[in-house]
Amino acid sequence: MGIVIENISKHYGSFRAVDEVSLEIKTGSLVALLGPSGSGKSTLLRIIAGLEIPDAGEIWLVGENATYHSVQERNIGFVFQHYALFKHLTVRENIAFAMDLRKHPKHRIRQRVDELLELVQMQGFGDRYPSQLSGGQRQRVALARSLAVQPRILLLDEPFGALDAKVRKDLRVWLRNLHSEVHVTTVFVTHDQEEAMEVADEIVVMNQGRVEQVGKPAEIYDNPATPFVMSFIGPVNVLPADAGILPNKSAVSDHDKVFLRPHDILIKTHANENTMSAIVERIIHLGWEIRVELTLRSGEILNAYLSREEFYQLQLEKGQRVYIKPKQTKVFPAAYAIR
Repeated sequence: MGIVIENISKHYGSFRAVDEVSLEIKTGSLVALLGPSGSGKSTLLRIIAGLEIPDAGEIWLVGENATYHSVQERNIGFVFQHYALFKHLTVRENIAFAMDLRKHPKHRIRQRVDELLELVQMQGFGDRYPSQLSGGQRQRVALARSLAVQPRILLLDEPFGALDAKVRKDLRVWLRNLHSEVHVTTVFVTHDQEEAMEVADEIVVMNQGRVEQVGKPAEIYDNPATPFVMSFIGPVNVLPADAGILPNKSAVSDHDKVFLRPHDILIKTHANENTMSAIVERIIHLGWEIRVELTLRSGEILNAYLSREEFYQLQLEKGQRVYIKPKQTKVFPAAYAIR
């Protein structure tokens, strides 16, 4: 394994930032630590890097117990959200910085910097200063600098969080392609579900200092292990079991919760024995899809997503009575509360 985390805990006073987390990350994989603010993902990343010392547990890096190793001994590349580039150094000098510190031969430094400039698609920018670059370009330079000394592991803390939506989306594709070339074991922290789903081989969903679920993006989305995971990964409707959405209630309690994805709602304009009625309250055009807000007979509000083609075939209007059928639901027992 590239990284093995064994029963790691970290407290700040009475606050449990990381609570007995165990995790294995395969060599060469690209893994996302995903969760809301305060879930412990950045603290766990900093513990892996050696920037924080755990209160309990062990960190193994490439088969070696590194729990109390210094940052330098771990041979890890770390990329921060705000780049942390040296403003007084050029792009080339920033990338070469760690190699200069380690007294690498000058010709080897030049060669390695040229390789990295090409790798991050920044040829021709070597003599510029950080202030002369866009946010996306600075982040590429920060990544190149972290790769200069050929780290065993690359860690990224919200690497695209400070960038606008369009640049973030472009850099996701770029990071995925970059990883395919360098194959270094990579862990990145994000609170953006779409970013994790698009970039990562595997997602670790964290909440309140604990791991809720680990799996591939499709597995996390299609088979969430807990109410929190289903609520956090993608949009979802949460309804009481007595809202009438379930065709057969015999197997559930009235206190259980029904989780239903907006994409898993079939809307018809005519009733049949498997449908239930609803009223169209609001129609929201989101460009590539349409969100339809529905009110059930129980008074519960339900959001459904339709493709543009489906919407125009149905010709829906506000106030119209329609008939809906859930294509797939997931029921969690009432005792299984969202933490």
